[in-house]
Amino acid sequence: MNIKLTNNKSNSDVIVDFITKDELKNQKDKKLLDLAGFCAEQDTICFLHEKGFLACGIDSKSNDDIRSVCSIAIKTLKSAKYKSASFYVNKKNIKAVIEGVVLGGYEYTKYKSEPKKHTLKNINLICDDIKELQDTFEEAIIVAEATCFTRDIVNTIPEDMHPETLAKLSRKLAKENDLECNILDEKTLKKEKCEAMLAVGRASRHESQLIHLTYKPKKKAKKVVTLVGKGLTYDSGGLSLKPSISMVTMKMDKAGACAVLGIIKAISELKLDIEVHAFVGAVENMIGGDAYKPDDVLITRSGKSVEVRNTDAEGRLVLCDVLDYAQEKVKADYIFDFATLTGACMVALGQYTTGVMGHSTKIKHDIMMRASADSGELTGHLPFNRHLKKLLKSEIADISNVASKPYGGAITAGMFLDTFIKDENKDKWLHFDIAGSAYTESAWDCNVYGGTGAGVRLISSFLKNIK
Repeated sequence: MNIKLTNNKSNSDVIVDFITKDELKNQKDKKLLDLAGFCAEQDTICFLHEKGFLACGIDSKSNDDIRSVCSIAIKTLKSAKYKSASFYVNKKNIKAVIEGVVLGGYEYTKYKSEPKKHTLKNINLICDDIKELQDTFEEAIIVAEATCFTRDIVNTIPEDMHPETLAKLSRKLAKENDLECNILDEKTLKKEKCEAMLAVGRASRHESQLIHLTYKPKKKAKKVVTLVGKGLTYDSGGLSLKPSISMVTMKMDKAGACAVLGIIKAISELKLDIEVHAFVGAVENMIGGDAYKPDDVLITRSGKSVEVRNTDAEGRLVLCDVLDYAQEKVKADYIFDFATLTGACMVALGQYTTGVMGHSTKIKHDIMMRASADSGELTGHLPFNRHLKKLLKSEIADISNVASKPYGGAITAGMFLDTFIKDENKDKWLHFDIAGSAYTESAWDCNVYGGTGAGVRLISSFLKNIK
């Protein structure tokens, strides 16, 4: 779809309007809307085809309410035969409208033999002052498209998106966006002593890859930011094999890696004065005669030893080596890692919310209160505590890769990663568990079936507002 800003109010087949219950009372088409049973409740719509008018019910003028109903409106418009539609926008709601249209209208059709064709081609955003909204318009389009880029990678099947093809995609992104790119293959990973990461990918026919992309602004960077993503292109669970029903959707276990690629794409196109390093641990966790085993003890890149008690707790084994490598290579002001790490995070916070863990109260506040509210991505704080840390004790190694009790699993996974954060970086680091928020099998808000692109809007908002 072509989306543009305009002040021409008579250039579309359909006009879309957002209506609260109070506003409904004064609508000129109130009688027709009443006959259709439209009450202006949140996320309800009423299409008056004879008037070319789509009424969208909202509880308030908040961005969350507008973004949500926009995603429903765009699906309705795409299912009809109209070629164009117009939305009224202003400085407050333009970003929410764009996100609702672009993200709510997203479709992944790569594997459809006959994808559905839509006649809707043009979306006009009507405003009074184009110049005033131009910058916000362009920023919102960049971030929304980077989110869709992330979704595309998450949704790609494991046969097509394995560690080597993820590395190839990263090289392509680097070339298109003028990024520096360095990729470590298994031979180099061996020299780097990334034995935990290598162990996880040992039984796969695809070589593990450590990907490092760098964006450097033309001006002096205000801050240096390190992003680390878990890139399990497929997770069978290893010898601690997942039940068959749990293996379906495991292509999404690379969503952390996809998020950091989407974020660096957005930041490079926004041309922010921030230096960003994206590190991805791309691995496939499979079974075979060479698979790593429960009872193994792995020596990580940091020198710490890990007792393996469950091979399905593999993401943290990849991340501990990548985090150590990233901290050595880059002296950053912020270190954020993203991972579909634990089902326990969904138990704690539900499937819509990203779990945030770390030591810095200030960074957590900036992310959870400001960036979360601005981006519409839901976040929840999961606190570390010394009693849960005891559950990671190993009798034969420095630490176990799973806790001895099943409770607080998201937190103990975060505390495992914390073990590999250097003391001088403790207050710079946050861990984002996106196990619930990164993938959905039922539409919610502006998210459709499949990858959501969790993390891209959130961190883009945070970085855009860094002082």
